[in-house]
Amino acid sequence: MTPTPNQSSIPVQKPVTIGISQGDINGIGLEVIIKTFADPAMLEICTPVLFSSGKTISYHKKTLKLDNFNYNTINSAEAAVPRKFNLVNVYNEEVNIELGRLTSSGGMYAIKSFEAACEALSKNKIDALVTAPIHKHNTHSDSFPYAGHTSYLDDRFGKSNSLMMLVSDSLKVALCTEHLPIASVAATITHERILKKLRILAASLKQDFSINKPKIALLGLNPHAGDSGTIGEEEEKIIAPSIKTAMQEGILAYGPYPADAFFGAMMFKKFDAVLAMYHDQGLIPFKYMAFDSGVNFTAGLPVIRTSPDHGTAFDIAGKNEANEESFRNAVYLACDLVRTRKNYKQATANPLKAASVNMNQRDE
Repeated sequence: MTPTPNQSSIPVQKPVTIGISQGDINGIGLEVIIKTFADPAMLEICTPVLFSSGKTISYHKKTLKLDNFNYNTINSAEAAVPRKFNLVNVYNEEVNIELGRLTSSGGMYAIKSFEAACEALSKNKIDALVTAPIHKHNTHSDSFPYAGHTSYLDDRFGKSNSLMMLVSDSLKVALCTEHLPIASVAATITHERILKKLRILAASLKQDFSINKPKIALLGLNPHAGDSGTIGEEEEKIIAPSIKTAMQEGILAYGPYPADAFFGAMMFKKFDAVLAMYHDQGLIPFKYMAFDSGVNFTAGLPVIRTSPDHGTAFDIAGKNEANEESFRNAVYLACDLVRTRKNYKQATANPLKAASVNMNQRDE
């Protein structure tokens, strides 16, 4: 008869601690946060820590009439209590909340929250960061000279090694260029940039998504992928040679494909990820297919950050109409990435030593 294991001797896996930045206080960020964690089941999946203010979150809770949501105030993220929604007060002053309006204070308090969360992330007080939406117009300033979350995270943690990736159940789209005016895109598409983004993407697919030999499709820059140089030469002079070099490095890269036909014929189903040349080329088809469920993931960083794939949605702020599915999925993905990355590091750390240990075990 097999003995019953002593349950007290079985190690209990510590819940992942997820830091959350509040986003613009006048948008839907706090609404989707509250709606996500009003479900008690979410508190079994992770330990959330919101960087905000009790006054701010209470205002949103009251406005939305979400009485079933409660929070636990703590002084620092490392004091987070499992199975509770934890709040770190980043500021204590009264804030003028104007739901649905783009205001300077909305941007200022979004950045206060975000920078406090990043500080906790840098000191390993949280395992990953999920960011609620900000508006680039009211967050950009002399003290925050960035186009958004991604460029700040890249500067602080990645040193120009980050990659914007949109993730859903059926599609992963990464961007070669991100928040650039269309007039600047073509000049930014270089052999070096494409290779750099491909390397980051291939590495992320392996360590973050457990895909051992990822297949990556590259889209062309021009209509019809240039039509053999008739509508542009970037495909033949830059993108195709980059693909050849990547293949020589062992990266399974294919293309360049005409973007319209690629998505229209559902060719993305044959690949593990797609590298789009510019923002709307990749995000329009992605959001068409996964607007309420997609997640934005900043790949290539030593830290983990996800976010919903939507914006501040000022038009519905405070109306209790926001769909929290994308934010919830961002939390799910952050938790998965923490565990997957940890497993990958363990599996690839000192493989010769691991092999030696296995050999010794077999001899015994």
